[in-house]
Amino acid sequence: MSEDHETEEAGKIPTNLRLLVILEEVARAGVPVAPSALCDLLGLPKPTVHRLLHTAESEGFLQRSLDGRSFGPGRRMRKLSTNTLSSQRIRTERLRVMRDLASDVGETCNLAAPSRDGMVYLDRVETHWPLRIQLPIGTQVPFHSTASGKMYLSTLPNTMLDRLLTSVELERRTDQTLVKPAEIKRELTETRTRGFSVDNEEFMDGMTAVAVAICDDRGRLMTTLSIHAPKQRHDIDSLIAKLPKLQDAAARLEQIVLD
Repeated sequence: MSEDHETEEAGKIPTNLRLLVILEEVARAGVPVAPSALCDLLGLPKPTVHRLLHTAESEGFLQRSLDGRSFGPGRRMRKLSTNTLSSQRIRTERLRVMRDLASDVGETCNLAAPSRDGMVYLDRVETHWPLRIQLPIGTQVPFHSTASGKMYLSTLPNTMLDRLLTSVELERRTDQTLVKPAEIKRELTETRTRGFSVDNEEFMDGMTAVAVAICDDRGRLMTTLSIHAPKQRHDIDSLIAKLPKLQDAAARLEQIVLD
């Protein structure tokens, strides 16, 4: 069969675009995707899809899910996404919004994105106060004990959440840290209902934090925006009182990415 005829039979996707389209569909799905679903969606032959998935996996753009059959974004694809979100235009506008927020609330604000094993700080604007918590850009923090991580966990389907909570170490960072999956799931139910997450000295003694989601045009979490402070200045209720400013900044950041 000629390449032109094969292209017609395979959903008119040119050969040199097929891998990109597969990566695009995996990113669009937001959950691990099975090869059979990609075949049905794209109209590509099963051997072609398996070959391209194998290439993407071996090069680090995709990785197998815990079920061993479906595929999600790999290290290189996540890094590509992070670099895109940190492009000069987006980052310049983003930092302006974050500086305005830090000035309004008088505390440090962070932008974080989910990675395989935790949340990674993409950007950070420090408070002017001498007493501050040092968590530089690139720091990875746990899902279960941070406001940003719990915001992300609250958006996961229950089946994926159950797999994650049983496959990662739920380290007790402080006396306040929730480490039992049932306790964490109750907290996440509250997070979904109220639309924001909290860290009440769960990641670090003496630190409080509140976070909200920044979503794409399909309502899926891309990153989180949070503010945190030493408890000497703000207990958790005091930080929650600043939620309207945090939510307004998150809406502005969503618009920057979607424009």
